[in-house]
Amino acid sequence: MTSPEIFSITTFIYGLAMMLYAVAWIFKKSLPGKLAVATTAVAVAGNLAGIMFRWIESYEMGIGRAPLSNLYESLVFFAFTIAAIHLFVEYRYRHRFVGLVAGPFPFLIMAYASLPKVDDAIKPLIPALQSNWLIAHVMTCFFGYAAFAIAFGVSILFLLKPASGEPASGISSRIPDADTLDDLTHQMVMFGFLFLSIGIITGAVWANQAWGRYWGWDPKETWSLITWLIYATLLHARLMRGWQGKKIAVLSCLGFCAVIFTYFGVNLLPGLHSYQ
Repeated sequence: MTSPEIFSITTFIYGLAMMLYAVAWIFKKSLPGKLAVATTAVAVAGNLAGIMFRWIESYEMGIGRAPLSNLYESLVFFAFTIAAIHLFVEYRYRHRFVGLVAGPFPFLIMAYASLPKVDDAIKPLIPALQSNWLIAHVMTCFFGYAAFAIAFGVSILFLLKPASGEPASGISSRIPDADTLDDLTHQMVMFGFLFLSIGIITGAVWANQAWGRYWGWDPKETWSLITWLIYATLLHARLMRGWQGKKIAVLSCLGFCAVIFTYFGVNLLPGLHSYQ
């Protein structure tokens, strides 16, 4: 079995987990929720196995590199990080609703990776990218992105929740209380901010090794800084200004829009970091 075949199977398992979380939340049933957690764990294991198989395949082809260097590989790793962090959060805090907002991300990302326009070929790296800093930089950035994705999903729930004093009915009545949503958003943003900061630092060291400069205002570098500043503003506003609730949720959504543009949008611009 090849890594693309493993990833295809994993995509369907993520889709099943997503549906189970939706059923558990809509009908308030514990069994579908437990099955959703187990299914997600299987999908995460399959996702990781596919990544390891692809790494082995690269060595068998005489290339021998970590599977983190192109759009296809970054997508499958992004899906893995979101699902892995989601499982940890659910285990640590017992918040089953996290699966509802985090579950669609791995499925949609893996589905996008399976499209014909996304090249899944294993190709050798150019000399400038042949560095162990590649692994450190990409992994830390994507763990940060994954935490921001979960924070975004939780923030959307917060914005959908009826304001205090307004009657809640139907599905909206099942949204957790505002304090829980606000606190989880904050924790995910702090986690993501830490890893994004490390990712930017390791990227600067790698850039100096590859191109002889730490920072060159490449489009991805610029938008990574913009993303960092948005989340830094969010944390500053919460810690120093006491912002909570809707303001933080809006900033979280704005920050994730910057993440998406940093990841996908800069591919439309000329630069050294464009994923192909």
